[in-house]
Amino acid sequence: MQPEGTNGTSGGALAVPMAWLCAEYIADEMLRTGALVEGGSLEYRAGRETLALTIYLCDGSDELAGVRAVSRIEEWLNLTSYGHPWPAWARERLDARGERERQLGGGPDPDLALARDSWKWLRQTELLAADLGDTEPWHPANPLDACVDEREQIWMPAWQLGLPLSHLAIHLF
Repeated sequence: MQPEGTNGTSGGALAVPMAWLCAEYIADEMLRTGALVEGGSLEYRAGRETLALTIYLCDGSDELAGVRAVSRIEEWLNLTSYGHPWPAWARERLDARGERERQLGGGPDPDLALARDSWKWLRQTELLAADLGDTEPWHPANPLDACVDEREQIWMPAWQLGLPLSHLAIHLF
């Protein structure tokens, strides 16, 4: 059954953001499997949004297939690793996709719209979390140096908490 009305995209058919929905599903599965934080919490959402955005922006064709996604795990690990300039990388990729959207015309891309909303949420939402300082908590050089006083907390952008959660979830998957 055809929809009664559309927003002018996809040649008159309903525009379904399949690439974003697939990326979000994969991210959700990885985080649920890792059981690092309680599902439904803001911390969980930070991890899911960060990982979904990473997965979505890694794919050059704007389509995800399960087989291809499995081959990308090393890339996702590298992008979410400590010290990688993930926010700059995400901004550049979103800008490049926006430019491609403008060049192609034909209306807004529903996948890109959801990715932009996710990026906006990750930047503007701040979470109170343990102050990890300058340590590399998910790969400490010396395990004895990995002790973090969880009573010392700071406000940080959601992506900053989502990155280590994403990285650990990928490792545990």
